[in-house]
Order: sequence, then structure tokens, then C-alpha cells
Amino acid sequence: MRQLCGLLSTIILLSGSLLRADDLPLTHNVPIPDFQNRTESPKPYNFDAPPQGMFRSIVLAEGFDEELGFQRTHEIIPVRPTERFPAGTKPVFIVFELHQHYQSFQVFGRCYPEQGVGLEPRTLVADDAMYIALEDQTGYLKLFPAQGSWKPGLYKVEIHAGEQVNDMSLMGTMRFTIAASSESPPPVTPH
Repeated sequence: MRQLCGLLSTIILLSGSLLRADDLPLTHNVPIPDFQNRTESPKPYNFDAPPQGMFRSIVLAEGFDEELGFQRTHEIIPVRPTERFPAGTKPVFIVFELHQHYQSFQVFGRCYPEQGVGLEPRTLVADDAMYIALEDQTGYLKLFPAQGSWKPGLYKVEIHAGEQVNDMSLMGTMRFTIAASSESPPPVTPH
């Protein structure tokens, strides 16, 4: 039996070696860029849009609730998600859920005026940071206006992740509007 198996494997090896290089289907003189820079490549990452990648979801909200998750972890749930807030002193929340991560880090939010506020676009008006531990799957940033109250206009929030804010830590940008007092949304009545 052992001799028969050895004979069969020898025949299989020899029959495979009978193929010559001339028989292989090769494509001749194809430019290397056709293989390296394919036209089907995904679109480039947009740092001027809400962050993706490690964020499963990220939303602006009027508040948050904390619930005990099925793994006995604290889960942060957005309350009244919106991108339009009334003028005043209330904070703006950014609530996020993360994909699994293998080390701790910080998530930073840096808020700048974009339109109609009467400040320079690079004037920092609010910022916050949250330390994300290894077991954390959700979190939030709480943005209070630096001048005491939000002025009507459009704001953008740069979302950074890492140990500190730098050019390489930018993950994306969130935008929200502070409505003028006359445009404030009607109060929400509980059900």
C-alpha cells in the first residue's frame, strides 16, 4: 500500500512538471501602473465629512442617557439627535459609538465658527475631550460656548482621535447650526 501511494504521488508530480512555461497564459508588456493604481480603487477619505472608520456612528444631540449594556458596560445613548440647536447657553453633545479597539485613546472635539457668527473662522469657541478606555464602546463630547452663549450661525467641530490634537489626528468634521431666537424650534412635549 505504501509503495502504491508513493508511485501515485510520483506520477502526479511528474505530470505537473510536464507543463512548460510557454503553455502558461501570460500577459506581455502590461504597464505596472495598471496593477498598482487600479481605477476601481475606493474614493479618497473625506476629512471634511463626519468621521468614519473607527466610529460605528456619530451624531449631534441635545443630550444623552446612560444605560447598562448587555455586557454590563455603560452605553451612551443620544437624546433628541439634531443638527439645529436654539441660541443660548445649553451645551451641544456629540454622541458616538466605536468599533472594537485594542488600546485606549482620547477623542477630541474642537468647535469653530463657520458662518454668520461674527468671529474669525479659526477662533476656538468650544472644545472637549473624552478618554476612551479599552472596554468603552460609546462616548460623548459636551461643547459649551466659550463666550457664555451660542450665537446664531453655522459651526464646525473637528473630531480628533489619539493622544493629542495634531495634523495627523483629524478623523472628520461635524457641523451644526445655532438658530436665531425667532427660529428656535418649539419645545418638545413628552409622550
